[in-house]
Amino acid sequence: SDSESGSEDSSLSDSELQEAFSKGLLKPGLNVVLEERPKRRNDTDGLKLCLSEFKQQLAWVERLDVTLGQVVDPVAQSATSKDAVDPENDFQREMSFYRQAQAAVLEALPKLRKLQIPTRRPDDYFAEMAKSDQQMQKIRQKLKSKQEAMERSEKAKQLRAMRKYGKKVQTEILQRRQKEKKNMLNAVKKYQKGLSDKLDFLDEEQTSSQGNKKGSANQRIKKGPNAKRRYKNQKFGFGGKKKGSKWNTKESFNDVSSFRPKVAHNKGPGKGGKKALNKRPGKRARQKMKNRAR
Repeated sequence: SDSESGSEDSSLSDSELQEAFSKGLLKPGLNVVLEERPKRRNDTDGLKLCLSEFKQQLAWVERLDVTLGQVVDPVAQSATSKDAVDPENDFQREMSFYRQAQAAVLEALPKLRKLQIPTRRPDDYFAEMAKSDQQMQKIRQKLKSKQEAMERSEKAKQLRAMRKYGKKVQTEILQRRQKEKKNMLNAVKKYQKGLSDKLDFLDEEQTSSQGNKKGSANQRIKKGPNAKRRYKNQKFGFGGKKKGSKWNTKESFNDVSSFRPKVAHNKGPGKGGKKALNKRPGKRARQKMKNRAR
């Protein structure tokens, strides 16, 4: 029987199956090898028959269908052939769809107006929102938080830029001051060594300090040193040798006109000079003074 032959085939080993396959004893199972591909059929009459069966004879206002062919590009004035639009070019393909939809709208609007069907939304049109007020409130809060985060980020960027600019300005000011100080020291050294007899660096220092305070580069430069500078020049001199400038001479040693013996060495009246005048009497002396007053 077939069942017995099937059970015998299933009990065969791999080597026996391979031998039977080589001899051509095995018949094809589920996979059927076709000798040739089926031919395609374009049954136009059958398709039209099916279309007539489910097609409903309704008015155009119920269907609102508009069928148009390829629309010519008004700018390029391309041909109406099918090869005019490259299907691989995304821009040309999308523009072709856009022009075709625009032409369909222009053709459908006069028909709708002829049928007295409004095509514009009235001014008092009220439409209920698809989302609830709570959902819209959540969306508003989320948008607000995003906007605040963007503002904080922008403010942080501005602060970083201002700090960077401030550091740059501060560095430039420090470099300028160091340069002015170096030039000033070089001018002083030259003057001390006798290589130069000009004191212009003092005026430059004064004008630069005033310019930094007032912030004006075109400030009027004063002629000559100011009163403070003149007093210091008179008191300390113009540089040069300082050692021995306050030593006594023979004339100053012999001049004793300013000596006051009553005040010298705190030996004035009361055996104590100025300090003795304000000295408080002792406790026993105060007690005797109280007894005398009684």
